[in-house]
Amino acid sequence: MSIDSRELRDALGLFATGVCLVTLTDADGEPHGLTVNSFASVSLDPPLILWSLQKDSEVYAMYAGAERFAVAVLADQQQNHASDYAKKGAHRLADAHHRRGTNGAPLIRDALVNFECSLEHALDGGDHTILLGRVTDIVAGEAGAPLLFYGGRFGAMQ
Repeated sequence: MSIDSRELRDALGLFATGVCLVTLTDADGEPHGLTVNSFASVSLDPPLILWSLQKDSEVYAMYAGAERFAVAVLADQQQNHASDYAKKGAHRLADAHHRRGTNGAPLIRDALVNFECSLEHALDGGDHTILLGRVTDIVAGEAGAPLLFYGGRFGAMQ
């Protein structure tokens, strides 16, 4: 049986996810952010998370080769961050949106939480690469509601 990719995408869109920014500092010291909803916890011991990077992404080489990165779980009032950093050619983080973390990766201000990570493994995942990160620090923000993605749209918990 052949699965139509549009049908699969629409069906997967019925699973509500949180929205994150994966951040890093490039070789020139510039901060970058990439919007993702493929973030998941993997293990508590050792502390591991994962996210998926599309292989034809314009920032693939920069992100797939990053030894250190951070994942920020966005709050519901940060939809503009999610929209802005999802755009092609718009991944340079605005200075007002971040501060430097202990591992050098940018931490997103006002996010619910930032996970600082070192790359543990990069695994083939079809048209994506699955990046497994070891959590090296957790920077919690203020309590709040998460930004959600469902049915191709952003939303918030009621």
